[in-house]
Amino acid sequence: MIQLNDLVNYLNNLLEIDLVAKDYSNNGLQIQGSSDVRKIIFGVDASIDMIKAAEKSGADFIFVHHGISWGSNLKYISGNNYSRINPLIKNDISLYGAHLPLDAHPVIGHNALLADLIGLNNKEMFCRYGNTEVGVKGNLDKPIPVSELNEYVNSKLDLLISNNSIDICSDTIDEHNYIMDNSNGYIQKIGVISGGAGSDGVLNAIEADLDCLITGEFGHSSYYTAKEHGLSIIAPGHYKTEVPGVIEVMNKVKSEFDVEVEFINIPTGL
Repeated sequence: MIQLNDLVNYLNNLLEIDLVAKDYSNNGLQIQGSSDVRKIIFGVDASIDMIKAAEKSGADFIFVHHGISWGSNLKYISGNNYSRINPLIKNDISLYGAHLPLDAHPVIGHNALLADLIGLNNKEMFCRYGNTEVGVKGNLDKPIPVSELNEYVNSKLDLLISNNSIDICSDTIDEHNYIMDNSNGYIQKIGVISGGAGSDGVLNAIEADLDCLITGEFGHSSYYTAKEHGLSIIAPGHYKTEVPGVIEVMNKVKSEFDVEVEFINIPTGL
């Protein structure tokens, strides 16, 4: 068992949330629950399914990438807000959200870990979201086909999830995958932006003279921009690319505190 304040202070420092400005997410402790924490569950989204999983497992604390407090959206505790907040308060469960801090962290962030996962060398940050650099770029040891990198990225992410998931609380199978091969055969200069890179991410990848951008989801509005500049796209899914940082935080907490932890895999298929 650990104290809530000790856990929150640890997470705040680990994720350096005070250094991330202009994030729409209200990062940190969003719902305060029990002062004693015996079990923590980790996941990507603060959905009702995730909250039900916390209730079922007897968890006192939920850590997610996508919380429930964004901008001023909790002005009214009704409708969907009520459906999520009521069981948290009723069961004395805390909720902690870390959005951009978990995208941007240079060591335990999604993008840093994805870059390590595929073996990028000469890594540098690129692509700003507000005042925060979120993307990571680098080079592979040798040029490879886009299809080979696509298969490797997806297999590595699937293995990461299966090796760390105890409970799958959804009927959705995360099989979504998109690949856009604009190369002349082989790619070597790679950028990684988890979740949704958007048009800015694509333009930043082109400006950085990358061969390929790995992101979560890829939109129609950027299709021709990428195609006309020879930028290949690999998009394993928004959800899947935002798992690595959550699992790494879980492992850090597990090694730091005497507390039970569990990653709850609830894929959206998107």
